Amino acid sequence: MNIRTAVYPGSFDPVTLGHMDIIERSAKAFERLVVLIVENPEKKVSFSLEERRALIEKVTSHMDNVSIDTHRGLLIDYLRGHDYRIIIKGLRAISDFDYEFQMALTNKKLAEEIETMFMMTRAEYAFLSSSVVKIVGPMGGDISGMVPASIKEDILHRLTSLKGEE
Repeated sequence: MNIRTAVYPGSFDPVTLGHMDIIERSAKAFERLVVLIVENPEKKVSFSLEERRALIEKVTSHMDNVSIDTHRGLLIDYLRGHDYRIIIKGLRAISDFDYEFQMALTNKKLAEEIETMFMMTRAEYAFLSSSVVKIVGPMGGDISGMVPASIKEDILHRLTSLKGEE
């Protein structure tokens, strides 16, 4: 049983400063952190799996104990397959908690050995979501305080190219 490694799952479409806040703090709390890009067939994504992975790899490249992986299917199947036991979920507001609490209880029902730990994002990111970035960016709004500076242009390029496809 590996309790030194935590898994931070999400769609990361695209990765934001709020995500980075959780990644950085989790990486300090655990010996190893796996940022897991989970493919959710119910979610319409703007960035391909490969694009999301490349963006996260770019912004976490300085973090020796952080790795990036992808998974399609049940999260608990991924954790069991790697003998991981800890899920990190970032929370912004009560609305996040309602959903994430339900998911944590479901995961606990399916896999008693797996624990979910909730981490509140810093207050300055409480408003922030990938959806906000995808609305503001293509309309010419400044996303500087929303995404890591090193990938801002990559994100804007992708979002503006999507706008042109509409």
